[in-house]
Amino acid sequence: MVTGLEILLLVIVLVAVLGATTIIQTVRPFIVNAVVGLLVLFLAQAVFGVSVAITPIALLIVALGGLPGSLLVLLLSLFGVAFVP
Repeated sequence: MVTGLEILLLVIVLVAVLGATTIIQTVRPFIVNAVVGLLVLFLAQAVFGVSVAITPIALLIVALGGLPGSLLVLLLSLFGVAFVP
């Protein structure tokens, strides 16, 4: 026999799963953007030999800005404004 407590637990788990799914779908573009930005920064250093000082601020700009953020960090490093090793 199914009790009220079991039904309540089932509803709580269902709500948690639906909430987690919604959060993941909302955050997915930001995660992809951050990964692309970090990949561009890594490839610029590995393939083209661009030297960029990897600081927490640079990583934060790249992670939040994605591709435009990585291009900004690379340009600032190339022109000697910031993130120069």
